Amino acid sequence: MPVTGFSHYNLRADRATLERLRDFYIDVVGLQAGPRPPFSSFGYWLYIGERAVLHLSEARPLERRAPQGSGTFDHVAFECTDLPGFETRLRSLGVDFRRGHVPVLDQWQLFFVDPAGNGVELNFAGTEGR
Repeated sequence: MPVTGFSHYNLRADRATLERLRDFYIDVVGLQAGPRPPFSSFGYWLYIGERAVLHLSEARPLERRAPQGSGTFDHVAFECTDLPGFETRLRSLGVDFRRGHVPVLDQWQLFFVDPAGNGVELNFAGTEGR
């Protein structure tokens, strides 16, 4: 019974926050909106190529949820190319970010937060940071 891969992650919020998250992950991160099954709840599925990696789901008013910020989720990470292009995009959109380097892996990273305060990490091959 081995795990064979990663499917998706889900962010749940009120509709106004979902709209901001959808726009952010499309305009800033570069995901694409795509088809979503006809669930009874409102939401979006965002894709990398053919794969829906981010589900945005409307929180129902009476749903019992942990208070915001009390969970253990820290960030999501995406593999990317064009480090200079992403840095330019983030600056032009006014997104504050931090750049990091993992020497053993020779990997460059950009860290920032989405409109709901969730961490986002973009990873680039080491040759991109030179």
